[in-house]
Amino acid sequence: MRVLVVEDEPKMAAAIRRVLTAERHAVDVADDGVGALALASDRDYDVIVLDRMLPDLDGLEVLRLLRSRGVSTPVLMLTALGALDHRVSGLDAGADDYLAKPFAFAELLARLRALARRSPELTEEQLNAGDIQLDPVRHRVTVGEAAEDLSAREYALLGYLIRQEGHVVTRQQILDAVWGAEPDVYSNVVDLYVHYLRRKLEILGRRDALRTVRGVGYALSMTIETSSVAG
Repeated sequence: MRVLVVEDEPKMAAAIRRVLTAERHAVDVADDGVGALALASDRDYDVIVLDRMLPDLDGLEVLRLLRSRGVSTPVLMLTALGALDHRVSGLDAGADDYLAKPFAFAELLARLRALARRSPELTEEQLNAGDIQLDPVRHRVTVGEAAEDLSAREYALLGYLIRQEGHVVTRQQILDAVWGAEPDVYSNVVDLYVHYLRRKLEILGRRDALRTVRGVGYALSMTIETSSVAG
């Protein structure tokens, strides 16, 4: 796995590099936002570890710029700011996961492995449900000429829902398909990411396509058979 670490604290950056290198990962390190943007735009990475508080551009701005440039690499954001609103703002900016400092390196490694797992089918196949199309190259959802960028997790979630179009899927089915065997993942994370996805579909005029079936789960379809639960 090739990892970009963006961290301005030399001791922390060195420790992360040492741990990742010991696991036989290739590691590049940037100590500011400008350097991070240059590396991430020029090279392909499996995962980016991004500190939120940087000396020039902060981590949120770096993340927004990366997503606006079409860089869809999964991003794990690190921060000493562990409050819920800080986590939410990081996820809203395009982060795929959030880890508060201080953290155990075993957890960092587990989260990076989880983010690096991508479905080959989703990354190559063009998927659509009606006029909602999933762009596998830019990791965007498009409706006509309009488009919204997706984080890696949003992309995987929408891909799964499109594959199950017209069927109601439970939160557990979504967890199994999108989050797999990740530790410490609870069903309410599904609700959170459905909220993110629904907000982007709303911008594209298709909010109603992603519906909640009370007491069961979710479905992506203009017409839903509520008695049908995907197996």
